[in-house]
Amino acid sequence: MAPFESLYGRRYRSPVGWFEVAEIVLIGPESVYEAIEKVRLIRKRLRIAQSRQKSYANVRRRDLEFEVNDWVYLKISPMNGVKGFGKKGKLSPRYIGPYQILQRIGKVAYELDLLNELAPVHPVFHVSMLKMCIEDPISIIPLEGLVVDESLSYEEVPVDILDRQVKRLRNKEIVSVKVLWRNHLVEGAT
Repeated sequence: MAPFESLYGRRYRSPVGWFEVAEIVLIGPESVYEAIEKVRLIRKRLRIAQSRQKSYANVRRRDLEFEVNDWVYLKISPMNGVKGFGKKGKLSPRYIGPYQILQRIGKVAYELDLLNELAPVHPVFHVSMLKMCIEDPISIIPLEGLVVDESLSYEEVPVDILDRQVKRLRNKEIVSVKVLWRNHLVEGAT
């Protein structure tokens, strides 16, 4: 007895086992030709749908490429020291730098000339971790006093409360607090 039959008391009726051996009819050449035509039609429609989706996806995509000796910023992520002030990664992306590109490794990796403060970090980064060097003082963090670990993250600590607001709704009040974080400018307060 088959395991399915012993467990459930009836035979397993998969699409393969629906017919008895004597009931099998040979498939003629016209049904094979019909199946081939259906497969060809399905492949054609899949190709059309894939090209349409690809055209939608590629509208805003831009491939980043840097040259040797270009200057780039390196993305790091904050870890909030106090959970009450927000979730991990809320303030990211934040960048440090700029750093000079020493060489290109493969199509999407670059080696940077890192300072001694980032000695434990491997100097090769994916292009998604880099940003072209354009001066933006709010998103760039000064490296003095910043401790970055191997996972390119640093501890985020609140320094001062700059402002408080109470928004009154019909049934409740929502309190908002503007916090100045360590290693950020006043413009970067959240």
